[in-house]
Amino acid sequence: MARDGYVWWYVDALSEDGRQGLTIIAFIGSVFSPYYALDLSRDPFDHCTMNVVLYGERANRFCMTERGRDSLRRDASQIRIGPSGLAWDGTTLTITLDEVTAPIPSRVRGTIRLRPNGFTRDTFTLDADGRHRWWPMAPSSPVEVTLDAPSLSWRGTAYFDTNHGDTALGRDFSDWTWCRADLKDGSAILYDVRRRDGSLQNLSLRFAADGARRDIRPPLPAALPPTRFWRMPRATRSDDGASSVVRTFEDTPFYARSLLASTLDGEPVRPVHESLSLDRFRNPLVQFMLPFRMPRRAG
Repeated sequence: MARDGYVWWYVDALSEDGRQGLTIIAFIGSVFSPYYALDLSRDPFDHCTMNVVLYGERANRFCMTERGRDSLRRDASQIRIGPSGLAWDGTTLTITLDEVTAPIPSRVRGTIRLRPNGFTRDTFTLDADGRHRWWPMAPSSPVEVTLDAPSLSWRGTAYFDTNHGDTALGRDFSDWTWCRADLKDGSAILYDVRRRDGSLQNLSLRFAADGARRDIRPPLPAALPPTRFWRMPRATRSDDGASSVVRTFEDTPFYARSLLASTLDGEPVRPVHESLSLDRFRNPLVQFMLPFRMPRRAG
């Protein structure tokens, strides 16, 4: 992996009743780490983390403990960062978690099993020079969540992708919005990237349940209100140019995650949506606040 680079594996999931959700991101080269930003060696393997967020009806739990290279174990079928990891056995992605929330400590421990029906074939380049690649591997798969801390068990659908880059995100991008939505057969994904040179990358994708790519009608721009506390800008696209926010999962100075109500490819959908501002992320005040949510441990 390149100096200053990164790779992450991303999973998000929603329960069948829509009351519970989670996001899990395993990072080598933690792109949002204040420690990585200040490290003159720019060694991605010394900045690894398992970001875990649980979205409940009453409260969320957030974990993002950064660890050094001695805490990383990986081979062709698994990756472990400290006490947590992802493993693939040919049919099932098993995620084992044993993390601590911040800034108020509490335990998040348990197992998530995701069983993809198939994998997509296409990898997409997000910048003009090919330094940032995105593969939406399994856009819609059955998932089982079994946690003993907190005591929680549910089933639903999950999305699984990976991003791989050769340099820091903020050098090539100023902001992006992304969303994924389950359809009757498969899923739709929208990805809108604004590059540092002012050019745009707009992707509107649809995949069948087995991962085969399908055509999708280009959706129209749809405005969304900014988040309530940090006023993070949000926008998306839909068939009729209309969309609404059902729930804001995360409202931070530079990042927002939301559940929307919209229409894509003729179907009413509930997309999981994110907005990222890398200009806001670079703000010195934001960098000062990050360690309170992202502690670092030696092991």
